[in-house]
Formats: sequence, structure tokens, C-alpha cells
Amino acid sequence: MKLRFDKQTEYLVGGVLALLIIGTIAGQVLRLTATNEKSIETIRNLNDRVKAWWMMVAVFGLAMLTGGLGSVVLFGLTSFLALREFITLTPTKRGDHRTLFWVFFIITPIQYYLVAIHWYGLFSIFIPVYAFLFVPLRSAIAGDCERFFERTAKIQWGLMICVYCVSYAPAIFLLNIPGYDGQNGKLLFFFVLVVQISDVLQYMWGKTLGRHKIAPTVSPGKTWEGFIGGILSATLIGACLWWATPFTRYQAAIMSLMITLMGFAGGLVMSAIKRDRGVKDYGNMIEGHGGVMDRIDSLCFAAPIFFHLTRYFYT
Repeated sequence: MKLRFDKQTEYLVGGVLALLIIGTIAGQVLRLTATNEKSIETIRNLNDRVKAWWMMVAVFGLAMLTGGLGSVVLFGLTSFLALREFITLTPTKRGDHRTLFWVFFIITPIQYYLVAIHWYGLFSIFIPVYAFLFVPLRSAIAGDCERFFERTAKIQWGLMICVYCVSYAPAIFLLNIPGYDGQNGKLLFFFVLVVQISDVLQYMWGKTLGRHKIAPTVSPGKTWEGFIGGILSATLIGACLWWATPFTRYQAAIMSLMITLMGFAGGLVMSAIKRDRGVKDYGNMIEGHGGVMDRIDSLCFAAPIFFHLTRYFYT
């Protein structure tokens, strides 16, 4: 199933490109006018984020050109890289190496293969049931009982959050929505756009008006002003994009609100893990954004909720 390049798709793509162009120009103007050290650092961070966004949008656009298969490959690779960062940050022992081989090279590809062949019944339970039972068994066979429960929980959690939850994004192509045949690519575009623009707007509102921190020991940069401003702004944008979805304007607003709230929850939880490990980012693969996991933390929580809400109410 390929992304249908109709007028609506052109508007979506054109809108994103326009935002990136405006962001690039604004960033350069602000860079030339910055006077104090704090503003210079903030603008440098903003420009790094815009550069990274150009790259990520290009990669995502290339995947969307091939529709469902391209999206499966893109998100499959994303899951692999995110899981690698997660396991590196929460190290295991030598006795887990064979279990990790199965996780990376058998279980993860199978999960995305099930998405590719549209086998919803097995895709939805493969990791939370079969992989969940297999991982501790394989580790137990290795015979290393030291901190067994902790090590196994790390692998299972990483598999769930980095692979299972993320795989729900390309699984949007599985949804058979009446009157929306062949347009699931636009729905995936809508979902990713709302999730990511919510992150950007929360950052911008927080930097502009942020005063009251939500959880300073977990994520010092998250403020109530940034949260409320970003959530409401992203919800409004999602509602304005209702014409690209199978939703009405009000339904699009509700779905956008759910996406943004779950995205915030994902970002907060994944930040707690980073603080537990004493690091700022999961990696440094993406300039201005840290690692892959830093970029998809909000998507991890939002994707399964968005998929199941859409499946329940619209298929």
C-alpha cells in the first residue's frame, strides 16, 4: 500500500516543508541577533534540532513513498537502534548474550514481518505473550542466576517499549477503515506529525514561558506552562488537519489530545530511566536530539493507544 499523492497529501508535505523553511530562516536570524550566552545556547540547540528535522523528514518521506513496506522497514530499523541504545544504557551480563541475540535478530524481525503481512492476531500478542515467556527461559538456560530478575526485566521492558510499542506505528496500515481505503499513509503521517510537533511546541512554550517545573528531578526542562501550551497547540493543529483523516474535526481534536498526552507520558517515563542511569541522552546519533530513543520516546506510548482507539471506533 503506497502513500496516495492527492491534494491532501501535497498539503501535508508542503506544510511540513514550509515549517522547516521558516524554522531554518528564523534560526539563522536569531543566531545573528543573540547577545547573551543563555540565548546563544538556546538558539544553537534550536538550530541543531531544525537540522536534525530536515534529515528525519527526508528519511520518513522516503519510507512513505513505498507505503506500508517502506514504513515497516523504517520503523523496524528504528526499533533495532532504539533497543540497542536501551540495552547499552541498562547493561546486562554475559549470560544474557544469547537471549539478546534472539531479541535483536529473531524476535524483532518476526514482529515487523507480522506487521508487513498484516497478521494482526499474532502481531498483537507475539511479544507480550510468546516473547515474554521465552526471554526468561532462554536466560535461565544460560545458568547465570545473579540478579536474574533485574536482568530479565530490563530485556523484557526494552523489547516491549522499543519494539512492540513502536511497531504499532507502521501497523496503522493494517487498519481497514470504511471510506478511507488506500489512505492509511496519511493517517500515519498525521499521527507522527502531531506527536512530534507536540514535543517541539512543548519545548518552545517551556523555553518562552516556562516557570513551574512538573517533575524537576526527572525532567528539569518540562514545565506546566510548556506542557499546557504545547498540548493545546498541538491538539489545535491536529484538529485543523481533520480533513486528512477519517475523523471529524472534533474527533481529530480528541485523538490529537490523546496522542499528545500519551506522548508526554512516554517522554517523562523514558526520562526517568535516563536519570536512573545518570545520563542526559540515550545516545548521540542525531545531532541536536541525542539518540534514537530520545526522538521516539513520546511515540512509544502514543502509538499503541492511537492504533487501538482508531481500530475500536473506526474499523
